[in-house]
Amino acid sequence: MARLDRTPFEAEITDLTHDGRGVARSEDGKAVFVAGALPGERVIASRVRRHRHFDEAQTLEVLQAAPERVQPRCPHFGTCGGCALQHYAEDRQILAKARVLRENLERIGHVTPERWLEPLTDAAWGYRRKGRLSVRRVEKKDKTLVGFRETDPRFVADLRECHTVIPEIGTKLEALSALVDGLEARREIPQIEFIAGDGEAGLDGTGKSRVALTFRHLAPLSEGDRAALAAFAKAHDFIIFLQPGGVDSVHPLALEGASLEGGSSEPPPLSFRLQDWDIELKFRPLDFIQVNAGLNRKMIRHAFDLLDPQPGERVLDLFAGLGNFTLPLARQVREVVGVEGEAGLVRRARENAEHNGLDNARFFAADLAKDLSAEPWMREGFDKLLLDPPRSGADFVLSVLPLKQFSRIVYVSCHPASLARDAGYLVNEKGWKLKAAGVMDMFPHTAHVESIALFEP
Repeated sequence: MARLDRTPFEAEITDLTHDGRGVARSEDGKAVFVAGALPGERVIASRVRRHRHFDEAQTLEVLQAAPERVQPRCPHFGTCGGCALQHYAEDRQILAKARVLRENLERIGHVTPERWLEPLTDAAWGYRRKGRLSVRRVEKKDKTLVGFRETDPRFVADLRECHTVIPEIGTKLEALSALVDGLEARREIPQIEFIAGDGEAGLDGTGKSRVALTFRHLAPLSEGDRAALAAFAKAHDFIIFLQPGGVDSVHPLALEGASLEGGSSEPPPLSFRLQDWDIELKFRPLDFIQVNAGLNRKMIRHAFDLLDPQPGERVLDLFAGLGNFTLPLARQVREVVGVEGEAGLVRRARENAEHNGLDNARFFAADLAKDLSAEPWMREGFDKLLLDPPRSGADFVLSVLPLKQFSRIVYVSCHPASLARDAGYLVNEKGWKLKAAGVMDMFPHTAHVESIALFEP
């Protein structure tokens, strides 16, 4: 294979890719995806990878900037792979995501909604309350790096701060790096997960969210390392969990002869509130919760406005998780059934229903990639359907559900291509109408597109 030509070249940027890179054309017409470039710009770039049908390049200099270009807030932007769009004005980012959804619906699903919903947005900074930080000891730098992966995912970004993560974590990356670097097991810790309540519940009386850190470790920790972690937790007001194996191995840090707050050997519970519905959801440190607390509350309200739940109705909520939609729905309908594939989440969803005094929210564990028609709860019939599937979408479950029973379907999606595929199935094969669709900015400054769609028979 010929050696990659890295000679800088001038490029006119005509479009934006779905992952936030500028699109240019080489002299022979080949597409070049240019990181750090925006539509309408003229840049100097250098190729970093070559593929059969397209090349990848990095912006070296902006010769003519687009009016929408802004100064990135984060000094690590361009190196850290956590964000792709900090150089793009916030009001234009969401419009670019709306275009991604529109193009996916047209190209993959061959559908167009009867109306486009106004984009849903919330705070663009300090919003990320859950995430995974990579950890790597780098001998050449004589330090341990704690952060997100670089744009080249082989490397961990050397971060001092992160402005999209909640401040309780985003301002503590250097402290975390120093902590791990001082541990005997610094080469045996590959990742740290963080999760927090949303600031309305689980507060510790200081006005800050209760934050949990889960340290994955590949070898047993010494008493000295455990003491160092305990001291760090006390100094920075974190709850620390250890994960020596799989998900079931997660347990709170507790030193022999010592206890956690208030003399208890158990840490205080993690939770967040959905104030509009008087709901509190408790969760564990590796559970799935929506990353953006403010946008999540708006998204639930948005979904219910589309679903239009009525007091006498029975609603099915698929991919229900901890009950993020199910439990608020229970405040508004006769009965709601939440179905989730992960048994642990189902147990905690049931506990959350009991905790909130809801006896009309029932939860079941079921493999949503299998036929559900034999399930007793399925045979009871439903009026409406809400679903929030993973990136893979809901094509199989939609193909086996008796769709004629539903008067409305609201589909919340974290991947526009799978939504487009499933929308095409509902509209073009099952005769449903795509009444409305729109985007929601769950992950500002990234290329991630969250969307929502309403279907009617």
